[in-house]
Amino acid sequence: MEVIAIQKSAFDGMKNELKDLLEMTKDATEKYASIFNKEKWLDNQEVCLMMNITKRTLQTYKDKGILSYSRLNRKNYYKLSDVKALLEAGQPSNTDTDGFND
Repeated sequence: MEVIAIQKSAFDGMKNELKDLLEMTKDATEKYASIFNKEKWLDNQEVCLMMNITKRTLQTYKDKGILSYSRLNRKNYYKLSDVKALLEAGQPSNTDTDGFND
C-alpha cells in the first residue's frame, strides 16, 4: 500500500471542492427528476421492439418529424405517450413521394 502525504490546507480544499460538486449534482438531479418521473421514456431499441420496426424506419420517423424525441448524452429518448399515440393512429406508410418504399 502506498501512502501519500499532503498538506492539510490542500486536503481541506479538495474536500470543499468535492462538497461543491456533490451539491451541484444534487441540484441537477432535483431539477430534472420531475421531468423523468412524470413520463416514461424509451430508448431506440425499446421503441423499435414496441412498434415492430427497424432502426432505419425509426430514423425516418425522426427525420420526417413523425415521432419527436429528446437527446441526452448522445442517446435518443422517446416519450411512451408519443409512441402509443403513433401506434393508435396507425404507423405511417414508408412510401415516399415517388411511390417507392424506403
